[in-house]
Amino acid sequence: QVQLVESGGGLVQPGGSLRLSCKASGGIFSTYTMAWYRRAPGKQREWVAIITSDVSTTYADSVKGRFTISRDNAKNTVYLQMNSLKPEDTAVYYCNRATPTTYFAWGQGTQVTVSS
Repeated sequence: QVQLVESGGGLVQPGGSLRLSCKASGGIFSTYTMAWYRRAPGKQREWVAIITSDVSTTYADSVKGRFTISRDNAKNTVYLQMNSLKPEDTAVYYCNRATPTTYFAWGQGTQVTVSS
């Protein structure tokens, strides 16, 4: 079973940047379409960005132009570069596969707090 470990979150001021990492153990990582998700307090989990095995990317409208998803298959890792952060980006961020029927077990996530 693939395990997912997210890291890189923290407290940042509005307008700041963070780079999140998600390392997958096991599986054939290079073949997976991966996604970043987030869950804000009191809200449902939402997808943020998707990257396919051939490195095509898709972004939610709320983060388009500010966030960049990338992957390093040699390291079994997917990244989320977050720039121009806003208070509404505050959430716990998770990674997983992009298709719900193929989800791995969820990791613990990484907390991102955007506040002055």
